[in-house]
Amino acid sequence: MGGDGRLSRRAWGRVGALADRGVPQTVGEALVFLSKRAETTSVAIEKATGLRQPEVSIAMQELRRRRWVDKRDIKKEGKGRPVHAYRLSYAWSAILDQLDKDQQTKLERIEANRRKLKSYA
Repeated sequence: MGGDGRLSRRAWGRVGALADRGVPQTVGEALVFLSKRAETTSVAIEKATGLRQPEVSIAMQELRRRRWVDKRDIKKEGKGRPVHAYRLSYAWSAILDQLDKDQQTKLERIEANRRKLKSYA
């Protein structure tokens, strides 16, 4: 991360590597930012990535669907919506391992389909 909280050049490289593994860019941006924080808010993710609030919400929904992120509501004093705090549910390495397994499964399905199609020749 850059000193100002924005994603660094190296972090953007990680986002690109995640995109190569099939992770949507907005999800990758949020995930990479979270990987460097014990816990953070959706507002901090917006500022660091340049994503808009709806994009952060959708990315966080996807990360929660994959069970990679936990969400905690922080009650604000007075009125208003609670602030959402997020943290990774698993170590960064475990998430990368899961992505590798998913890709391996996809490759095996493609290869099985190729063999099946060749058998029809």
